[in-house]
Amino acid sequence: MGKASSSKKVARLAQKGKGRKVRFQGGTLFPALVVALAVAGTALIIYSRESIPNLNTPPTVEDHWHASYGFYACDEWLPDLAGNKEEQSTDGQLVNNEFRRTGIHSHEDGVIHWHPFSSESTGRNAKLGVFLDVYGIKLGNDKLEMPEDQGSAVYEEGTTKCTDKDGKSVDGELVVYAFNAYDTPTDLTTYITDFSDIRLKQDGMAFTIVFAPAGENPGLPPSAASLPELGAADGGTTGQTTSTIAGATTVPGATTIAGASTVPGVTTVPSTATTSTVVDTSEPTTTAG
Repeated sequence: MGKASSSKKVARLAQKGKGRKVRFQGGTLFPALVVALAVAGTALIIYSRESIPNLNTPPTVEDHWHASYGFYACDEWLPDLAGNKEEQSTDGQLVNNEFRRTGIHSHEDGVIHWHPFSSESTGRNAKLGVFLDVYGIKLGNDKLEMPEDQGSAVYEEGTTKCTDKDGKSVDGELVVYAFNAYDTPTDLTTYITDFSDIRLKQDGMAFTIVFAPAGENPGLPPSAASLPELGAADGGTTGQTTSTIAGATTVPGATTIAGASTVPGVTTVPSTATTSTVVDTSEPTTTAG
């Protein structure tokens, strides 16, 4: 009788439990917390993989790349940056902290010498801002400031004026033209914001930093014509290498959208580049124009 009674009790409990949802001890809070933690953990892993540079992603500490650069204000090219930042203290330590940290500098030749010392300047960390920081140059969306040892010039949208081709005093805007090859003036991307995040994707690029009337494009920097020779003189070679950053898509003549900057009047040089729309989430947004 005892066994039969127990069996019936179990059956009744089983019957009552039909159709009911299983609940964790303590209600739904615990399972919800578990799910939230799982989602957060997955997101963190994805973020880490995307944000931590890979030492094997070019440029690496084994690479020695060169890129031409030039600063153009209103209607003229500014002098090449002075100094190579290799000065050492009495105990043999590099004085310039940024150069010691990254290994990026120039030789007063209009060329960026990119031979990384660490992951601070390799892979996705290879950006124009790394070079500018070594020389103490501040390049914001609407203002370019040169340090004292580079002349202390300041070019600011809405404040600094330029003279246009008609002789009128006009505002200028800041813009950076990134050429994918030092010898191809039509293969470029135009950036108007987030200049420090512009990436160095391959050897042999060129960057023209402009503060001039809207639409001014002076073309490749003066040093571009001699980039192979200048690179060879520094113990490296310059040219289109096969070690390019994965996922980088080049669109000839793409215009990069950046916070529109105003620049003093500059000699206007019509661009012959074909424009098209580009969107690269790894760097400043690009848009045709």
